[in-house]
Amino acid sequence: MNTITLTAYIDGIGLLGPGLTGWPDSRPILAGQQAYQNQTTVLPSPALLPAAERRRSGAIVKLTLATGLEAVTAANLDPTTLPCVYTASGGDGQNCHEICETLASDDRHISPTRFHNSVHNAAAGYWSIATGAMTPISVLCAYDASFGAGLLEAMTQVVVDNVPVLLIASDTTYPEPLHHARPIPDNFGIALVLSPRQSAGSLASINISLTGDAADTLDDAALEQLRRGIPAARSLPLLQALAQERNGRIVLDYFEHLRIAVAITPC
Repeated sequence: MNTITLTAYIDGIGLLGPGLTGWPDSRPILAGQQAYQNQTTVLPSPALLPAAERRRSGAIVKLTLATGLEAVTAANLDPTTLPCVYTASGGDGQNCHEICETLASDDRHISPTRFHNSVHNAAAGYWSIATGAMTPISVLCAYDASFGAGLLEAMTQVVVDNVPVLLIASDTTYPEPLHHARPIPDNFGIALVLSPRQSAGSLASINISLTGDAADTLDDAALEQLRRGIPAARSLPLLQALAQERNGRIVLDYFEHLRIAVAITPC
């Protein structure tokens, strides 16, 4: 398959999911040096938000802020300087559930807070409020292909605009009965700071292109179940290669007949 190749450097990583509590603690797990234990994701309070917004924030906001701030801090960059690509396969699952319950009741008045938290770009808006960033934010949704779509968009912006870009991919759970239709098992978020140039803190260079090859899977059964179960966790083969400081090629899930090949060179 003849496609354009996009190149960037990874300068910072944020990670939060079941049994994965930040990139430093998750590296030995993904590198195979420590056993993986599937534990429920614990979401930190979004301390940077004003008190009123903090009370209104749901899981997807907490997840977005936690992973985004970890990646930006690791890259030693000011979040107000970074354009952002935000991608998620859905929105705030709990908020969606509450709205559906209200609409199914006798009192169908939806609160303004519930309404403005229902839009897909709500978490990106809270990121701007928390960090004070006024840089552009691109917000995407491609169902199970959302991480791949976000990675392609972020890499394209890095190459075309020649500036560092923050990619944040987040997915959260739905209560029943929505969980039956969309059975995301837990909250999972990843953030990457992608730069057009290598810095002293760069972790690796990556080159991405489209391919028809089969997606890589994970040898650890529990991690593979996580990869399959949460769209944002389609990033796990990339994170595993970075944790192992492996020089090589991996293939990430995207669409059914089209996937993303990633060539990695540790810095």
